[in-house]
Amino acid sequence: MTTSSTPKSHPLLVFSFLLLLLGRSSLAKKERCHPEDKRVLLKIKKAFNDPYILTSWIPDAIGDLPYLQNIFFHKLANFSGPIPYSITKLKYLKSLTISWVNLTGTIPDFLGQLKNLTYLNLSFNNLTGPIPTTLSQIPNLGYIGLDRNKLTGTIPASLVNPKSPPYLILSHNQLSGEIPSSFGDVDFGKIDLSRNKLRGDISMLFGRNKTTQIMDFSRNMFEFNMSNLEIHPSLTFLDLNHNKIYGSIPDVMTQLELQGFNVSYNRLCGKIPQGGTLQTRFDYSAYFHNRCLCGAPLNITC
Repeated sequence: MTTSSTPKSHPLLVFSFLLLLLGRSSLAKKERCHPEDKRVLLKIKKAFNDPYILTSWIPDAIGDLPYLQNIFFHKLANFSGPIPYSITKLKYLKSLTISWVNLTGTIPDFLGQLKNLTYLNLSFNNLTGPIPTTLSQIPNLGYIGLDRNKLTGTIPASLVNPKSPPYLILSHNQLSGEIPSSFGDVDFGKIDLSRNKLRGDISMLFGRNKTTQIMDFSRNMFEFNMSNLEIHPSLTFLDLNHNKIYGSIPDVMTQLELQGFNVSYNRLCGKIPQGGTLQTRFDYSAYFHNRCLCGAPLNITC
């Protein structure tokens, strides 16, 4: 892998692989790295006590690669620690993935300084505290993945930008409160808020003009009337299990080509609409433990 000091360099940087390359004498002989980039990468390698692969923490020297566009840390053993402030020097950074690496501390406010960031994935770590409102200062952030952490507090109303319809993945945290009403103006690509402590009415996230494909709100405390939901045909996955949703399943559900569907453990009543994939693709487990649902595939007559 080569590096250079132009804004177009570093199409993808996987540090465990880069540092492995730097450890080989053949790379040093061929001088395939730009001298300055090589100096910084060797400095980073030295910060890890010259390991064969990356196994410790994110060093401050990462900020000395000013034209870096992509960072990818994923499933690295014995990796821990916070995100260093020096990352704010990476003005061209577009994609930041630090997942499955035991990242600790809070999500730093200074990430909002990464104005060119379009993809943020900090999933499967041990991050605590609230979601910083400064993330709203990143104008084109189209993917926000903060799932599988220990985040608390409410979801900031300004977190997503309606002009950059995002994938918002916040599942498996300890978030609480209601979903901001401003989210009703956003056409999400995917939204997953499952397994939190969220409550309130989320019906504003549905609509004929919403082209969202995947919606997972399971295992929260959401409470709204499902009877009159308007849903765009693009929806392929809807999971609402373990909430406090009432009313009936709307007939529009029969018009969807659903790959996933679950409304179990709610307060729904009435006859399950017949048609589409509601009976052919999903068995009774997608509907049971409701107040008074009836009809196939439940063995309850109406």
